[in-house]
Amino acid sequence: MVLPEASAGSWSNADEFMVENVPVSEHSNSTGTAGSAWAPLRHPIFRMLWFAQTGSNLGGWMQTVAAQWFLVQTGAGSAVVAWVQAASLLPVLFLSLFAGVLADRFDRRGWLLTMNIVSAALALVLTVLSAVGALGAPSLLLMTFLLGSSAALTAPAWQAIQPDLVPHDEIPAAAALGGITVNAARAVGPAIAGVLVAWSGPTSVFAINAVSFAGVVFALLRWPRPERPKRAWNEPLGEAIVAGIRYLVAGPVVRRLLLRSLMFAVPASALWSLLPSAADGVLHLGAAGYGLLLGMLGIGSILGAVLMPLITRRLSSSAVLGVSAAVFAFGTLCIAWWPLVIVVPVLLVAGVAWTATLTTLNAAMQLSAAPWVRARAISVYLLALLGGQGVGAVLWGAVSSVAGVSMTLVIAAGLLGLVALSVLLLPLHPNTGRLDRSIQPYCAPEPQLVFEPEPTDGPLTVSVSYRVEPEKEAGFLVAMSILRDSRRRTGAAGWTLERSADAAGSFREEFRVRSWGEYSAARTERWTGQDAAVMARVLENAEVVTESHEFVVRMPRR
Repeated sequence: MVLPEASAGSWSNADEFMVENVPVSEHSNSTGTAGSAWAPLRHPIFRMLWFAQTGSNLGGWMQTVAAQWFLVQTGAGSAVVAWVQAASLLPVLFLSLFAGVLADRFDRRGWLLTMNIVSAALALVLTVLSAVGALGAPSLLLMTFLLGSSAALTAPAWQAIQPDLVPHDEIPAAAALGGITVNAARAVGPAIAGVLVAWSGPTSVFAINAVSFAGVVFALLRWPRPERPKRAWNEPLGEAIVAGIRYLVAGPVVRRLLLRSLMFAVPASALWSLLPSAADGVLHLGAAGYGLLLGMLGIGSILGAVLMPLITRRLSSSAVLGVSAAVFAFGTLCIAWWPLVIVVPVLLVAGVAWTATLTTLNAAMQLSAAPWVRARAISVYLLALLGGQGVGAVLWGAVSSVAGVSMTLVIAAGLLGLVALSVLLLPLHPNTGRLDRSIQPYCAPEPQLVFEPEPTDGPLTVSVSYRVEPEKEAGFLVAMSILRDSRRRTGAAGWTLERSADAAGSFREEFRVRSWGEYSAARTERWTGQDAAVMARVLENAEVVTESHEFVVRMPRR
């Protein structure tokens, strides 16, 4: 197939936009897209799933409070209390990428249905253990870990379905609303849980969490199954994981997003993991007081989601990340040093900062990853963000057992201050959220082969010969340096560009692909508008002479 004229012609004003590291064309709206914060709720399916998730998150936050306060009341140390958060988040480290592969390969609706039913069953087991008096610190942490594992297996699918539910320009608002489902639950859930725990104990709270999954199952059943394109070839699981990692390695935009996520998550986790211990030992509050502190963070987070369109009209995405890290550092510090009358309003502002950071990173990742690998890219983002919080929870719990809760919070606040300053040296990539990730036809005809390969045949080596005029050589080399990353993201390994010593202006591009199935997918399911624009620039500076495909021959055994 020939590259459409519109794509080929889009390079006429090449200095106006960027392809990865080079100026390119459209999609100038970044993660700071302005608009109504509530616009995605106009879509019935999104609205139904959003309310269902809010109810489920409400049950989840109530359970977190009940679990942590259960340990406080039974005399567990601050490290063990902090491990509740670690137990819920550490599964992301082991399961996130695997979950992303499953969400990219299978029906996401069916996968979400299955895992929410599993979560309901696990929550019911926890309720029964508590009701019969068999719940202790080890069993509580185990059940929390299993529920966290179920959440880790579904998180990439939840994120990846957002572009199926709302238009492209509403994805930042949808990401902010996704934060509200967590933060509204954080605002209301802890307060309710604190009252219920004080009145009737943790069992009733665990039961509410089990019931909360029913709303999600009902909403998913009402969502018509989205049509998914039929694939002629399904990647083996191991190859799918490798393809996802290769995509991230070859993408400077997503690499920087992952780095910023990890840098914020580890020190920021100190506030969340040590808040119950600080409420008890530093501020001398009961369960209701702890619920108040979490509630203020949650209300601030909701306020942050509402304010995001206003914030992004005035600040760049990198500035949002820097200011938010500084504000969250101040909130972490004030818990260690100041009385409740100051802590409460400061935590409200810290909640705004929390949402601003997560919304910016979340929307940027959804807009920057190609559809075929979106769930895998999001899974690695969640691995950095949630896994970083899980590792941080273990780290800060250990530090607090030696240095004390107050000093640990001071140390974490100092690190967050450095994270805020780091945006001066490590801002988000200029193309964040601006790349055309729509699937486009490949720019060359289908290969004319003398035999019909099977999808599993390979590896194969692809060689493309170019003829370049002397005055266009510099532009050709720049374009090929960007095409190299496009090839690697879509399946190529061992990419090289060679210049002929025998013929002037003759170049040969050569790369290896693991199988014919992956090479075919690269030309049909993985080639995006951004890749097409890169190839268009190559073809502006060179003429393709030949393209050949050589398969590795598997010799018979003797």
